[in-house]
Amino acid sequence: MNSAPTTTHRTVALVGAAGSGKTTLAEALLLRAGAIPRAGTVEQGSTVCDHDPEEVARGMSLSLALAYFQWTGPDGVEYDLTLADAPGHPDFVGGVDTAMSVADVAVITVSAVDGVTVGTRSAWAAAEAAGVPRIIAVTQEDKARADFRRVLADLHAAFGDRLVALELPLGEEQAFRAIADVLSEQALVYDETGRHHDEPLPAEAEAEEHRMHVDVTEEIVSHDDEQLEAYLDGREPSAPDLERTLAREVASGDAVPVVVCSGVTGTGVDRVADLVCALAPSGRGHDSRIVLGGGGGGGAGGNGSGAASGTELAVAPNPDGEALLHVFRTVADPFVGQVSTFKVLSGVVRPSDRLHNATTGADERIHGLFRLRGAEHVPADVLRAGEVGAVAKLTGSPSGSLLWSRANGVARPLPLPRREPVFAVSLAPATQSDDEKLMTSLTRLVAEDPTLVIDRTGGHTVLRGLGDMHLAVAVERLARVFGVHVTTSPAPVAYRETIAGHAQVEGKLKKQSGGHGQFAVVHLRVSPLPSGSGFEFVDSVVGGAVPRTYIPAVEKGARDALATGGPQGHPVVDVKVELFDGKSHSVDSSEMAFRTAASIGVKAALAEAGTVLLEPVSVVTVTVPAELQGTVLTDLSGRRGRVSATETTDDGRTRVIADVPEAELARYVLDLRSITGGQAELSITPDRYARAPGGVTA
Repeated sequence: MNSAPTTTHRTVALVGAAGSGKTTLAEALLLRAGAIPRAGTVEQGSTVCDHDPEEVARGMSLSLALAYFQWTGPDGVEYDLTLADAPGHPDFVGGVDTAMSVADVAVITVSAVDGVTVGTRSAWAAAEAAGVPRIIAVTQEDKARADFRRVLADLHAAFGDRLVALELPLGEEQAFRAIADVLSEQALVYDETGRHHDEPLPAEAEAEEHRMHVDVTEEIVSHDDEQLEAYLDGREPSAPDLERTLAREVASGDAVPVVVCSGVTGTGVDRVADLVCALAPSGRGHDSRIVLGGGGGGGAGGNGSGAASGTELAVAPNPDGEALLHVFRTVADPFVGQVSTFKVLSGVVRPSDRLHNATTGADERIHGLFRLRGAEHVPADVLRAGEVGAVAKLTGSPSGSLLWSRANGVARPLPLPRREPVFAVSLAPATQSDDEKLMTSLTRLVAEDPTLVIDRTGGHTVLRGLGDMHLAVAVERLARVFGVHVTTSPAPVAYRETIAGHAQVEGKLKKQSGGHGQFAVVHLRVSPLPSGSGFEFVDSVVGGAVPRTYIPAVEKGARDALATGGPQGHPVVDVKVELFDGKSHSVDSSEMAFRTAASIGVKAALAEAGTVLLEPVSVVTVTVPAELQGTVLTDLSGRRGRVSATETTDDGRTRVIADVPEAELARYVLDLRSITGGQAELSITPDRYARAPGGVTA
């Protein structure tokens, strides 16, 4: 048996819009907990969570960062907390998905100045989809133009009546130094160190605070029959009793508390930690889910949807059970090699343990365990169910894999949400040495960030992702971490051709150069197929004009010619090739001769009948505030887009769905953010090929 720990652990996803104060709040929590001696700033590039050079240079979070600290709650219980500070920029939403895959609770930061933005909605949607309980922290209450009441009204309008405001700022902007605790009806007054003492509420705040107290109390007791009966009898539950009931509602998703704070002054920061400990479920308070058996394929980042094959299974966070670890992120560190971060779903793990990767089949030895606090490694002797940690130098355990003490287990985590690329660049290695290392390094880069996609198009190496900054950062990491330097250019459009009509041709090869010659003759009928049909080969030879052993070679030769490209230089698709006659020689004929003759014949058919240029078309989905619908429609029209549907979402926004040629989408994500002020959500899904209109040239 494994002895129970004296602390309880929570993994807290810090999510929200870019610039909403996530990293500053994380810094303030670490300072208040005594985990760091002084607070850094985003502006100076000195925060714990934004430590990569790319983040420091841009002054923003670009990847998921973990920050472990210990906290003593108001009840005297020691808590271990791991913050998962996720990027707010839409290019790096993959970090949000990863955080949600291991989080016990999500703290969504909302700026008291900016209010609800598309980044807020995105964070909420990610938590909702993952089934993660939420707490909303209204941040930056000390800034000019901060307005908590306006933001609270916006939150209710956006997310409904589940929101429960537990605090009210007493003073705003520079005067924000105290908050009203709605449950206890006390004023919490803060000093310069971020510590508070209780005082009676100021007279001017009593009426507003009491109205909130009544509303919140009635909302909480309505979910507990015993408390409701006592409340109706005039016996109001105590603040701790109300918190316990509220905690059950938070865990079920029926309630979302709202608190207020400033990461700069420290006001309200300790309350954020206190309420996370009091209201959020612990790492041992809920099951995890995995997919048992079926295919899984080496981790592959887990960027997909559904359980595919296999059986979905609930895993109880039992410290006395089998050891089961979810490797949710791997990062190549230029100094210590690969660092793998994981959550213990069951059992315990210690240094020197040997575990089997149930996803890839590799066997791993656990070296020194540690927790992460930004770039700092905090040593750990043991990690138990529900806790998050890290280990270096695992060789066969990419992101999205499971390590299991069961030697023959086959399983994988649930896949992350699928994020289709919306931006692409072509990569050219700077030197021969870079060329030799490029694909290996790109593969490792994609293992770190599964929202990146590598594509080989017409001899080009194309890197696809969620925006220009996403790919710029990836290219910088290629150089800094892997020592591979590349230049970038716009990604080529993957045009195709198809034959314009029917052709009947002869493909003939006759060579004599001493010894055995080369002889083959094929008679072919080449014709177009319906769009999306691909390639069809028909053998209509009768009487053995072409020996049966050479028929597969004819098909290969036809495929070779189509892949090499038609008269316009692009691969040819949607073609039927029928072999109906031919000639052979008992000595000089061979598979290669017939393969070459078929290729000659198909190329002759393409030249004779001509080809039509096909361009790739994608389904574009844009979600914007209703007042921006006209702007989006006008822009799509200018891109040869064909709108197939417009819909109204549950929150009153407009969703536009259109078919748009890929050639018009090279910079669309950037232009869309510009014309909508960053208020649009975009997905681009490759769909089909269509005939390019006259005037379009590849």
